[in-house]
Amino acid sequence: MKVLFIGGTGNLSSACTEIAINKGIEIYHLNRGLTQKTQSTKEVKTIVADIHDTKKVAESLREMTFDSVVDFIAYEPTDILNDIQLFKNKTHQYVFISTASAYQKPPEKLPITEETPLYNPYWEYSRKKIACEKLLEEEYQKSGFPYTIIRPSHTYGKTTVPLIGGYTILHRMLKGEPVIVHGDGTSIWTLTYNKDFAVGVIGLLGNTDAIHEAFHITSDEWLSWNTIYEIMANELGVRPQLVHVPSEIIAKYNQEMGDGLLGDKSHSMIFDNSKIKKFVPEFHPQVSFCEGAKEIISWYKENTIQQSVNLEINETMNNIIHDLKRCQWFPLSKE
Repeated sequence: MKVLFIGGTGNLSSACTEIAINKGIEIYHLNRGLTQKTQSTKEVKTIVADIHDTKKVAESLREMTFDSVVDFIAYEPTDILNDIQLFKNKTHQYVFISTASAYQKPPEKLPITEETPLYNPYWEYSRKKIACEKLLEEEYQKSGFPYTIIRPSHTYGKTTVPLIGGYTILHRMLKGEPVIVHGDGTSIWTLTYNKDFAVGVIGLLGNTDAIHEAFHITSDEWLSWNTIYEIMANELGVRPQLVHVPSEIIAKYNQEMGDGLLGDKSHSMIFDNSKIKKFVPEFHPQVSFCEGAKEIISWYKENTIQQSVNLEINETMNNIIHDLKRCQWFPLSKE
């Protein structure tokens, strides 16, 4: 099988590359060649081009066809329109990596299935992904364009700290500083290890039954946000000071952070993975978050150059905590 990944070096696509290579799939990457790779990809053939430069991409791919094309970096409807023109006659399957945050917020019922409505009035990122999906559906109705949609939820790997604020939160914990957790920390969340996610993605490639279908691919492990923070703190060998703050208040201090909370993470999200398991029987998430947290902390200890504090997020947390103290409302956890 011959497959093209648009992107190829990110959290999701690097894991998919590794799984694909292990299965003997011939993998091509199309990217700008700028990102430092976190793993060996010597088996990958790289086409250096910016996907947004459609003229150059068309020229680079002029003599090439693929069994499947997976776009990991399409966010705007214009990205989808460009991809349709580029790959209409070059692939048997076009895979769009959408997002599980496109599902109805707040959800009327759990667990989430692929039939759950797509509706998110809080987060523009999600609305754009919904618009992308609609364009693919319309093109399928017009021309039979062979798409498959994949909706990952919160997917992490060893280089990704899946906390609100990323490595900055680990830094604060290590310094004994309080960290902010949205709401009361009891909402239920689903974190998925990237290599588990990749098993589902690669299993769908070349599957004609997956055409005109959508799938979310997530873990079956459900954790409260308090537990997620505590697991990370435990791996650091510290006791976390958790400050619980409503998402609406966080949004007033940092709109970008607030949009991601109100449009996704402030709601309990549990997923029914029956559909992906039916199409890809080998998909059975193996890595618990306790295991994943060990890998994350180990990687950051070995790669100190990656220990970069986000000054904006750090300042946002300091400002919120300062104002809470001034108002004599400082709800530190007893953990």
